[in-house]
Amino acid sequence: MKHEVDVHVGKRIRHRRWMLGTTQQQLAEAVGIKFQQIQKYETGMNRVSASRLWDISKVLDVPVAFFFEGIDLEEQDNHKGTPGDLLSDKEALDLLRSYYAIPENQRRRLFDLARVLSDAA
Repeated sequence: MKHEVDVHVGKRIRHRRWMLGTTQQQLAEAVGIKFQQIQKYETGMNRVSASRLWDISKVLDVPVAFFFEGIDLEEQDNHKGTPGDLLSDKEALDLLRSYYAIPENQRRRLFDLARVLSDAA
């Protein structure tokens, strides 16, 4: 049975990997495991050991704490019956990656536009 923490950590691994444009195969090779193991980590099917999480954090260039960020908020959201995690939505991840590929000054203007449009909706 999947544990909520393992599922959350897996989602965070997938999120960061997508943000960097890294494939499961590339991450697996960098860590020294098979890509199927990355798949199992990302779904929460297999628990990531502390040493493996350390290795993954180095390859993905984030602190280990990154993988646990938002876990309390996710639990609260699940109890409220809110929509699923946006990080599991491929379109949302593509949009986020594209957003951060825009130069900062243009990105700020786009953000301001999006805020105005969402306030008007």
